[in-house]
Amino acid sequence: MSKRINLALQGGGAHGAFTWGVLDRLLQEKDVEIAAISGTSAGALNAAALKAGWAEAGAQGARVLLDRIWHQVGAVHDLRLTGWIAQALPPVGMINSWMEQMMPVSPMDVASLVTSPYQYGPLYRNPLEPVVRSLNFDKVCASEGPELHIATTNVRTGKIRVFSGDEVSGEVILASACLPTMFQAVEFVDPGTGATEAFWDGGYTGNPALFPLFHAGLPDDILIVNINPLRREDVPQTPQDIQNRINEISFNSSLLRELRAIQFVKELIKEGRMERGTMKDVMVHMIADDDLMNTLSVTSKVTPTPYLLHTLKEAGRKACDGFLARHKADLNERATLNLEEMFG
Repeated sequence: MSKRINLALQGGGAHGAFTWGVLDRLLQEKDVEIAAISGTSAGALNAAALKAGWAEAGAQGARVLLDRIWHQVGAVHDLRLTGWIAQALPPVGMINSWMEQMMPVSPMDVASLVTSPYQYGPLYRNPLEPVVRSLNFDKVCASEGPELHIATTNVRTGKIRVFSGDEVSGEVILASACLPTMFQAVEFVDPGTGATEAFWDGGYTGNPALFPLFHAGLPDDILIVNINPLRREDVPQTPQDIQNRINEISFNSSLLRELRAIQFVKELIKEGRMERGTMKDVMVHMIADDDLMNTLSVTSKVTPTPYLLHTLKEAGRKACDGFLARHKADLNERATLNLEEMFG
């Protein structure tokens, strides 16, 4: 019997290659059906590639397209070359530490204090645009395959704007991944309002957005692929570590709010203060590797080297493999993320 689930894919720049690995492994499970995907930033790119590939050639088509997209992100033609090279290189966390010691304040941080992406004039170009434009948006918006929901942040209102179905375009994916200190706001006509709006990264308001997955026609299970560590044991002291933790907390805050709301509904149902069926009793699962992500930082998020992407992909495959071994039987039966313990 098929296990039907929804996916919620978090954003985090180059760290989204971890999600690539998770999806690559999950798509090998013939009895797991992905009903809907909510993605933000790098999660939006992963979601769109999965959907377009699936519409083209099923699960294998999705795996092939995800590979192609991340090869483009890494600006290499064949990541297989990194397999044997990786054996001779130190762990990515050590490389990340070396980078930060050699350059305690990144050029990006310095530039963001004194320049704006609007100062580049006609020389400005979003480096992600060729990658995003390579997607076939007839397939991204196809009726076949999982539902697709992409989160952005409306610059003027500060509210989340989720684009779904045939609303999704190249501009929407670019907007979902638009960090305002690096890229100019993505402006286009919002099909919902008919007005030209400006959008920034969806991570500020929904990273990822869970509420589009609460629809009655969708399964109760939401599998979150989390790439921003929820917990760090050490209190940050260096400028880089402080800024990195601020970034992680900011981009996890919307997810934690939605998870707390889910737990509140569960408590009401459990205590009999809400009739079962009045609101969806969501079963939440999570795949993450906080041990690995704790060795990385905002520096590696904006440094998509082939070695980093390869390492993260393999870590994602391993994490998904472990989750399936432990919890595949739990899908459609019970939640595996203990929200009561998380918020207790």
